[in-house]
Amino acid sequence: MHLNHCGSRLSLAVVAALLAGHAAAQDPAPATPPPAGEQRATDLDSVIVTVERRAQSLQKYAGTAQALSQEDLRGLGINNELRQMQVAVPGLSIANQEGATEVFIRGVGSSNNTELGDPGAAPHINGAYIPRPRGLGGMFFDLERVEINKGPQGTLRGRNALAGTLNIVTKKPELGGKFSGYVQGEVGNRDQKGYETALNFPLGEYAALRFAGYHIEKEAGFQNAGLWRHLQPAGIQDDSAGRLSFLYEPDDKLSVFAMLDVGRELGTGYPGAGVFDAARAGFKPDDIDMRKVVYRGVQGKVDNKLWGFQGTVRYDFGAVNLEYNGSYRDVDYFQINAAAEGNTWPGRDIRERPAGAPAGFGGIDYDNFGTNYLQARSQAQTHELRLSSDDDARFRWTTGGFYFHEKQQVGFMALADKGAFYSGTEFTMPDVDGKSWAVFGDGTFDVNDRLRVKGGLRYTDERKSRDGIGGNWTVGLGGDGGVFQSRLGTERFKPTLLDRPNFNTTGLVTDADKALFLLQGILRAGERDTLQQQLQGIVDGSRPNGTCIDRPDIGGNTVDCPANGQHSFIVLGIPSEQHGSSAFDFLDWRLGFEYDLSARNLLYATVSTGHKAGGFNDSFDVNVIPETYKPEKLTALEIGSKNSFDFLGRTSTFNVSGFYYDYQDQVFQDLTTIAFDPNGRPNGFALVNRNVGKSELYGVEAESRLRFGAGFTLDLNALYLHTKIKQGVVADVRSQDFGNGGITSQIDLSGNELPLSSKYTFNARLQQAFDVPGGTFDWQILAAYRSSFFLTQYNNRPVTFLRDTSGAVAQIEDAATAGFPDRQDGFTQINAGAGYTTLDGAWRFELWGANLTNKDVSQKALVGSGVNTRFLNDARSYGVRVRWVF
Repeated sequence: MHLNHCGSRLSLAVVAALLAGHAAAQDPAPATPPPAGEQRATDLDSVIVTVERRAQSLQKYAGTAQALSQEDLRGLGINNELRQMQVAVPGLSIANQEGATEVFIRGVGSSNNTELGDPGAAPHINGAYIPRPRGLGGMFFDLERVEINKGPQGTLRGRNALAGTLNIVTKKPELGGKFSGYVQGEVGNRDQKGYETALNFPLGEYAALRFAGYHIEKEAGFQNAGLWRHLQPAGIQDDSAGRLSFLYEPDDKLSVFAMLDVGRELGTGYPGAGVFDAARAGFKPDDIDMRKVVYRGVQGKVDNKLWGFQGTVRYDFGAVNLEYNGSYRDVDYFQINAAAEGNTWPGRDIRERPAGAPAGFGGIDYDNFGTNYLQARSQAQTHELRLSSDDDARFRWTTGGFYFHEKQQVGFMALADKGAFYSGTEFTMPDVDGKSWAVFGDGTFDVNDRLRVKGGLRYTDERKSRDGIGGNWTVGLGGDGGVFQSRLGTERFKPTLLDRPNFNTTGLVTDADKALFLLQGILRAGERDTLQQQLQGIVDGSRPNGTCIDRPDIGGNTVDCPANGQHSFIVLGIPSEQHGSSAFDFLDWRLGFEYDLSARNLLYATVSTGHKAGGFNDSFDVNVIPETYKPEKLTALEIGSKNSFDFLGRTSTFNVSGFYYDYQDQVFQDLTTIAFDPNGRPNGFALVNRNVGKSELYGVEAESRLRFGAGFTLDLNALYLHTKIKQGVVADVRSQDFGNGGITSQIDLSGNELPLSSKYTFNARLQQAFDVPGGTFDWQILAAYRSSFFLTQYNNRPVTFLRDTSGAVAQIEDAATAGFPDRQDGFTQINAGAGYTTLDGAWRFELWGANLTNKDVSQKALVGSGVNTRFLNDARSYGVRVRWVF
């Protein structure tokens, strides 16, 4: 890490922190207690977080973190929707790419959502690590708080805490022998309706059960702008979840907690907006309504079943505390992508193209069922044993061990309906195994009453392996005058995926063997599919060249069936077996100090590291594709100050920090040729993970809570973030030209910004609470501004198309003309809420609104040859809820 450079860059933050501390170094007289109405606004001193694996005041935590309570989330309209959280947390970006939740903090995260990928910001539930963050939105009910910790947490949280952590803390059962709970109902726009409830059952004075559940239904923010109106747009939500918790605390020494949760997500899949064709037609994303999508073919669908169990046992022996944490989580995910022909734009021809229409006819082939099917299962367990000192000891230490084991089964099929020489891609992995163990130690020593030093080490060993199949289905069926097309995936089609009877391709050399293997990938043929009929005769030997089927709806109208009813020739290709493994170990560490300038002013500095797990690539040619890729590493320096002071006779806060990140062994996805045709032209490609990147990040973050009279509170949070890729040469997948053998140019990413990293972010939240007859009324409004950012690492750079494999340039186009604009303009989002609580606290009536200006914001983009799909924020939502507390 280049500390000689970061010193000058952080000087402003250091000076600001010191000035803030000295400005309030003298402890003023205690503030006058606020009126009753103002007590709804929580002091940061009273917010408890577990960022450092110990319960402590957020204002005393020597680092940058934020905590949002259940009341905060409800009041701002952040309802069962994880990605809405980013509006309240500067530097946080959350996108849902086809069901996979991607969390980025200060520009650092991961977009590798395959079975080999890992998140770059580690998600947790009650401190238990979640390896596959699908369905996390279904945990957003009956919460204590959500903690977001910024910066690497390798020593405290382990692997994949590269960017930081997100921890969902659920409500614990309440002890004391009292039955209590609440029932809540809500309705809103887009036909939203839902309920939430929690019931607390006492089991004597020292034990209790808590049941909580919720259900929500919500129409999509997207619209079907095409002519096949029976297709529902992506984004329809129908989610349910339940949770049963147990707590036993007979004294202040023993604590036993256990929780079982179940959930089900149903709907039409996750929203994506294809802007490639609109851009090629000359329209910028801001010129069109990205929520109006032309859907065709198959209906999008998602069905996610998940459940988990976790338990914690703590015992205080006096000088030493013992704690065991264990968890098990099971995810069973199935998705059919909502097939679409991109967005509409002024003047677009959306007529239905007749079957067999000549090239250039125009319109849209709605009867095209090409899409993607995904089946993903995960069974993950974690175990952690921790020994720690008493919280009041002069030397507070923690040591222990951690074990993680995940089994996965993943099936993926991409269908190209009506394809000639190609009908799909299949990657089915019935056996994916990942293990990791670690030992760690962390401690804080009080040098004197004001100065504390801290340090930690964590050693991690991890191993991964995978067995299955992956590659293309190649089906070429000759006729008189050309090659016949095939239909695959029409109505009621269902792929076999993980139910395949055979994953062994060794010795499959005859056409009959290959045809049988392909047909085994079809669990149920579509009503108008042809591929099964075309290949069946090859399998049983009745028609060695297959059965020729000539139907108007499959295209190929210039091709005729030979007189004997069989194809004139056949070419069959099947996926290859995939076997891979990797093993890595790494060491994370942190060093730092804390200094109390006064009882209300803290100065701190830390140097810490974090790693994201490595892995291996698809097993093709090891001379072309590296077998493994190393873990990514981030080293961070942070200097900051936290301060409480009196403002207008009331307690207020001001915190500031400066940080510098050195990002090494950064993984970029590259595209590599893995096969050539007889003429030496590329005809097979694979995405490859390579450690080819280095980046530098630095910035300043400041937050303040100011209290005024009449119950007003103002929260301000600002972030300046500079990111720069210093190294990284990869294939530019935007330039891949399948009409020219699939050749692809390379691009040097040096000098580009990291994706999803706005340079300026500013949040202002104004709230007020005051007494009214019969109760208390409160309201709040949040304005969140983000400056422009790029959605991909390409940063709107021009696209170079090649003439041939020699590297000769055929054409250079700017990104927009080529169909790949990837810049999101700066924007401001507004959320607001208001509520009335009766004097006895039994009833609460709320109004809430999220994204009130209905701003369309691209939170992620998926780009490739002819593809530029945006994944958007949620459209405007608002509603009313009523809660009865008893």
